[in-house]
Amino acid sequence: MEAGSGWDDGTGVVELPGGVRVRGRRIADPASPADFGLLLAPGPTPSWAYRRVRWPDFWVPTDRADALDALREALRRGYAGQRVEVACRGGTGRTGTALAALAILDGLPAERAVDWVRAAYRPRAVETPWQRRWLRRLPGD
Repeated sequence: MEAGSGWDDGTGVVELPGGVRVRGRRIADPASPADFGLLLAPGPTPSWAYRRVRWPDFWVPTDRADALDALREALRRGYAGQRVEVACRGGTGRTGTALAALAILDGLPAERAVDWVRAAYRPRAVETPWQRRWLRRLPGD
């Protein structure tokens, strides 16, 4: 199956280690519909189901348990065949960190997550040392 299948436009779509495809984007950009959105910043709300996680720009989520629960929900929905997206203000730091976290939860070793997301999504994804440290401390499932 082609990367981005199920999406009107494959822009920002990455394939996680288990084969699930997830889209990353800027929250304010126009986008084809998804089935579920994980929003990591204030901004417009989509017309589809979504969950917002408090995650300050350039930092890590303010509530680790809530963030992990939301990431696991996104992964479950992806495996159930839903089109899942992750979005933040710029679409790079928080979104890239969340995509890397999804890959870790999907079986990618944490030490490979930053390189993976930078190759698969955006070269500058995961912008800060705090975000890299947060990823190294994630439990793989």
